Amino acid sequence: MSTTPEILPNEPLNAPRLPLSPDVLAERLARLKHDFPDLFTNEGRLNPAELQRLAGDGETERYEFRWHGKGDAKRRAFTPTTAALNFDAARSVNPGRARGNLIIEGENLEVLKLLLSSYRGQVKCIYIDPPYNTGKDFVYSDKYTQDKRPYWEQTGVTEDGVKVDTNSDADGRYHSNWLNMIYPRLLVARQLLREDGVIMVSIDDYETDNLRRAMDEVFGEENHVATLVWEKGRKNDAKLFSVGHEYMAVYAKDLQALKDVKTVWREAKPGAKEIWDEYLALRKTHGDDDKAVEAALTEWFRNLPAGNSSKKLARYRRVDKNGPWRDRDISWPGGGGPRYDLIHPITGLPCKVPERGWGISSPDEMQRQIALDLVVFREDESEPPFRKAHLRPVADELDPENGLDEEDENATADPDDAGLAMQVRGSCIYKQSQVAVKALRKLMCAKVFPNPKDYEELAKLIQYVTGGDTDALVLDFFGGSGSTAHAVLKLNQDDGGNRQFITVQLPEEIKPKEAAFKRGYRKISDITIDRVKRVLAGTGDAAQPLDAGFKVFKLVKSNFPRIEFAPDPDKTETDNLAALKAYIQAKEASLFNILPREQIQDEVLLKCGFQLDYQLERMTEVLENEVWRVRDRQTLPREAIFCFDTLLTEPTVEWLKKQTCRVILLEGALDTTIKWNMRHALGAKFIAF
Repeated sequence: MSTTPEILPNEPLNAPRLPLSPDVLAERLARLKHDFPDLFTNEGRLNPAELQRLAGDGETERYEFRWHGKGDAKRRAFTPTTAALNFDAARSVNPGRARGNLIIEGENLEVLKLLLSSYRGQVKCIYIDPPYNTGKDFVYSDKYTQDKRPYWEQTGVTEDGVKVDTNSDADGRYHSNWLNMIYPRLLVARQLLREDGVIMVSIDDYETDNLRRAMDEVFGEENHVATLVWEKGRKNDAKLFSVGHEYMAVYAKDLQALKDVKTVWREAKPGAKEIWDEYLALRKTHGDDDKAVEAALTEWFRNLPAGNSSKKLARYRRVDKNGPWRDRDISWPGGGGPRYDLIHPITGLPCKVPERGWGISSPDEMQRQIALDLVVFREDESEPPFRKAHLRPVADELDPENGLDEEDENATADPDDAGLAMQVRGSCIYKQSQVAVKALRKLMCAKVFPNPKDYEELAKLIQYVTGGDTDALVLDFFGGSGSTAHAVLKLNQDDGGNRQFITVQLPEEIKPKEAAFKRGYRKISDITIDRVKRVLAGTGDAAQPLDAGFKVFKLVKSNFPRIEFAPDPDKTETDNLAALKAYIQAKEASLFNILPREQIQDEVLLKCGFQLDYQLERMTEVLENEVWRVRDRQTLPREAIFCFDTLLTEPTVEWLKKQTCRVILLEGALDTTIKWNMRHALGAKFIAF
C-alpha cells in the first residue's frame, strides 16, 4: 500500500501532498468498508449500531480491560506523524558497513510510526525493557501536538533537550498513566512484526498484570507463548521475602502460524557447536560418503581430552544426510503409550512392543517416520527398533506426537533425553544482575548506567526465539544502554550471521550529579551510541574490531515548511488552499537552496517505503539535472527514481516520463503542465512532495 495519499477525484491536481507516515486509522477503516460495506452509512461513515448488531445482542456487561485514557492512547497509535529522521553522520560509526544497523535518537512512538512506512512486517524479534513504573522512573506524557514548540522540545529536537515526567504513585491515575504510555507503542510494534515474529517485554511486579492484559488485547491471548522469570539475586536485607526476580512476557504475532510450519525452538548444549563444525569440515573432505565421515568423527571424539564438553556428547558419532545422530528410546514417556504391531522388514514378524508402549502415536505415523529414515530396526524382531536423535533435530523427530503427549498430565520427561545435544529452554533464568553491571562498567571504564540488561542472556534468547535465523531484524525501542544491539553484534560475531538491529532511545537528559554526566555524557542516547561504538572497536584482552557499523538518525521536525501552516477558520476552503500554495512557494524558494539534498532525501524516501540502508546510483544519462536511482535490500527490493532539483529542464522531464518505476519529485519544481504530463505518463507511480 502506498505510504503517501493518492489524489482523490475531487482534489485539485496541484494540491500539496503532505509528507506523512502511514495513516493506519484510515487504512483500518478502508479495509473494514471494503469487506463490510453494510456497516457504513450512505455518507461513508461507520454505523456503530450496525456494528453492535453484528457483534451480538447489545449486551453491555462483559469482561473487558479498561482504564482512563485508553481511547486516546489507541487513537495516538493510529494517527500519522509528519516528523522526520535525519542522518547524523558525525555520530555514526562505519556507516558504509552498517548493513541495516540503526540507532535512532528520539521519542519512540513517533519513531515507530515512521518505521511503519518501510519496516512493516519485517521485524523478526522485538525486545524491550520499558520503564517499570516504580514511582521513581519516568513515563512519557505523550501530550504532544505536531505544530507546537513543546512537542519538539520534549522529543529532543531543540537545544533544550527533553523533559520527561515522573509518575508518582500518589497520582490517582498511577497505573493508567503507565498503560497510556505502553499501549500505543505495543499497537504499532505489532504491525512491525513479521507473521512469524516474536516480542519479549521485561517487567517486574509493579505492572506485570497490566502488561499481560494489555498484550493479551494487542497480540491476542492465544498468542501468549510464555512468561519467563529471571532470578537476578537474593536480597539478604529483605524483611519477608527476597524479591530478586523480574518477568519477561513472550508473545508470538501468530502462534498458530508457527505451529502450522512445525516451528521448534531449541538451543545447543555446550560442545554441540564444535561437533557440528567438525562434521561440516569432514563433509568437505569426504563428500556424501557417510561411512567415511562417521569413521572420522568417531576418531575425532576419541582424541578429545577428558572433560571436554563435546566428548560428553560422543554418542553423536553416527551420520546420515541430516548430520550426526545418536539412538534414542522409542517408548512412550511415563508409560501408557499405544500398542500395535510393527512388522520387522527382514523377519516379517511383529517387533517386541516396549513396556511403556510405542512412543509414536499411530501405525501410520510410525510408517511415515520409517520412510523418513528416522526409525532404525535391530537385527531381528526380538527388540524394539530405536529412534534417531540428530545433533540438529529435524522437525519431524520433534513433533509432539512422537513422544511426550501434551495432554497426559502424568507423563514425565524421557530420562534418556539427558544426553540430547539440543534442549528446550526452561521458563526460569538464573543469573546475577551484577554480572551485567560489571561487564558494562568494564566496557565503558565507569559505571554510567544503572541496571543494564545482560547482553549475553539476551543474545541466547534472541537466537532461541528466532530459530537461528542469521538474517533476523531485531528491534528495541527502549534502547537504554544498548544491550540489545550488543547482543545482536555478539551473535553475528559468534556465527558469522548478518542480523540487524534497530535501537531507539529517547534523548533523556542526564542530571549533573550523576556519574555519567561527569564522564561527559549528556543524554542517555549518548551512552547507547558510545557503548555500541566500543563493542565495534572490539572487547577482551585481544580486541579485534568487528566488520560492522551503524547509522545514527535523529527524530526532527519535518523539513517541509507546509507543516507549520495553519488555515484561517474565517476563510473559505478555496482561500485557505490558495494561501497554503503561496506559503509553500515562498518557503520552498529558499528552503531547498539551503537544506542539503541528503536531509530532504532521508525524509522523503523513508515515507515512500525505503528502508534506511538504501543504495543510490547517479543517473549519468541525465545531464541537466541531478537524478538518482534508489534501491533497498528488502525481500522484495523497492526501487524509484528521484530528483530534488527545484527547476527541471524539458529533456529531464521527457526522460522521467519514460521510467517504469516510481518517480519522486518536489512540488516546487512542477508547474501545472509538467504535473499533468507526469501524471498522464506515469499514473500512480508519480509522487510529488
